Amino acid sequence: MSKAVVGLMAGMALGFAAYFGNFWTFLLVLGLGLVGLLVGRLTEGDLEPSDFVRRRDRQERIRDDRRRAR
Repeated sequence: MSKAVVGLMAGMALGFAAYFGNFWTFLLVLGLGLVGLLVGRLTEGDLEPSDFVRRRDRQERIRDDRRRAR
C-alpha cells in the first residue's frame, strides 16, 4: 500500500471523527494515527528505538554530578 493511500485513509478517518464526533474524538483518532505511524515506521526499519533515547557517556555524567555537588 502506498503512502498516499495510507495518508488518504488517515485523512478520511480524521474527517469522519471531526464530523460525526466531537473534539475529543478527533484527538483520539489523531493520537491513534500517530501511534500507528510510529509502529509502522519501526517495523519498516525507518526508525529505531535508539533514535528516541540519548545515551550519556561516562564523562558527561561525572560533570553533571560535580555541578550538582557545588
